[in-house]
Amino acid sequence: MTSTKMLSESELEEIAKQVRRDIIRMVHGCQSGHPGGSLGCTDFMVALYFKIMKHDPAFHMDGTGEDLFFLSNGHISPVFYAVLARSGYFDVSELATFRQLNSRVQGHPTTHEGLPGVRMSSGSLGQGLSVAIGAALTKKRKGDQSLVFSLHGDGELQEGQIWEAALFAPAKKVDNLIVTIDVNGQQIDGSTEQVLSLGDLHAKWVAFGWDVLKMDGNKMSEVMATLELAKSRAHNGKPIVILMKTNMGHGVSFMTGSHKWHGAAPNDEQQKQALSELTSTLADY
Repeated sequence: MTSTKMLSESELEEIAKQVRRDIIRMVHGCQSGHPGGSLGCTDFMVALYFKIMKHDPAFHMDGTGEDLFFLSNGHISPVFYAVLARSGYFDVSELATFRQLNSRVQGHPTTHEGLPGVRMSSGSLGQGLSVAIGAALTKKRKGDQSLVFSLHGDGELQEGQIWEAALFAPAKKVDNLIVTIDVNGQQIDGSTEQVLSLGDLHAKWVAFGWDVLKMDGNKMSEVMATLELAKSRAHNGKPIVILMKTNMGHGVSFMTGSHKWHGAAPNDEQQKQALSELTSTLADY
């Protein structure tokens, strides 16, 4: 079992830079994929896997005795794969096969390829919260004190199944669950405000009976502190949701804040510029 690691904030930030480089190279290599949300969620994913969660890169599907993570917004698979590889689940060289025929690292995570670290197929938005609740209930009924984490996009909250699950979890006191919403205000067709306004998310989740936290998802110190706070408030009768403000495309100047990079690949010149802005002491794959 791999426990939380004693890494400093600066060490986590260095890993995040390399993960962002991985994302750019993966999406450029196949000229397909979703860099914007992946870049925005990188700090969160690095903190989760390298600092917060108790998890085992040897990987056992049932996850008994370890914290579990479910990626609901599966289109941001580049950041998921890069973090899994960099934390030891599989060799980083496999990232070079992203979206290729017969690759285990497909555009959306699936389980039938047997990629270590992936416990659900995702990308059909709205389903991940239901799956995470099921896993959390299973742990409670087995007396397993470890936690379940999930990540969702804010545009995903336009799916009705999310709110059915959001109603269920507090009613059944699923208090070993920590949900994070990537509130970047962007989705494939434009801003969430233009496509379908989400209103006051804080008030909505409070009204549904959740313990609600907020954080800046592009500030590593705040991500670490908020996730630690969330862990300390688990097992207290309520599920926890973190509203995480991020910038789509964070770390790359010409991608930051634009919905146009939700699902677009950089060309050769754009990749060169992006990588020049993301210098890292770690090695590329």
